[in-house]
Amino acid sequence: MDIKNKVALVTGGASGLGEATAKTYVAKGAKVVIMDMNDERGPALAEDLGENAIYVNTNVTQEDDVATAIDAAMSHFGAIHICNNFAGIGGAHKTVGRENVPHPLDHWKKVIDVNLVGTFNVLRLAAAQMATQEPVTECGSRGVIINTASVAGYEGQIGQSAYAASKGGIIGMTICLARDLSQHGIRVNTIAPGLIHTPIFNKMPEDKLNALEATVLFPKRLGRAEEIAHLACYIVESDYTNGETIRMDGGIRMTPR
Repeated sequence: MDIKNKVALVTGGASGLGEATAKTYVAKGAKVVIMDMNDERGPALAEDLGENAIYVNTNVTQEDDVATAIDAAMSHFGAIHICNNFAGIGGAHKTVGRENVPHPLDHWKKVIDVNLVGTFNVLRLAAAQMATQEPVTECGSRGVIINTASVAGYEGQIGQSAYAASKGGIIGMTICLARDLSQHGIRVNTIAPGLIHTPIFNKMPEDKLNALEATVLFPKRLGRAEEIAHLACYIVESDYTNGETIRMDGGIRMTPR
């Protein structure tokens, strides 16, 4: 699928991986709906990107919010061809912490709700819209869905049980979604990033950052958000890539800590 003149939903689009992908799509001639809850950065980014981008405040766990964003996409741009799910949260708690305090159940539920349920909520509504549209390629493609997992979905570290479960769930449903949506000409793939240099790393002491970089097989550095955006573009443009989870991690395999 040619990215030019296509319309993309990008959750978590106001920062990090989502922002880099939104910028890359617009640079390639696409139109983007930035779905985020950052009412300061979101509108500013949309303004920077010009007439081919809009911002919609969206809580991905809320059906009405997502429906509003999809309505906005249709009203402004007339179609939806691409859906990138980047919105997510983290946080660490051991299953049993100090003084035998069990993992807070509310935190577990929130991580699952945002990362896994939120991803499914967005993609199911986006897919329903894509399925009504005319194919845009000779092979009958109507849309592409790209979800975001993590290497933690394979090798979750100590304290990451909620996060790892949410990302493992995204990996696990990838082939199921691809099978479900194949009859509609919609492909589904997942990106599983490793250590990517997003703004959260800017406050990290240099010695700790260097230690993290040393755990990467090669090249010995953190990944760049623009590299994830490039992979997203490859997935969109490669019609034969379907049902896959692609690691982008410099060959890292996470240790227990």
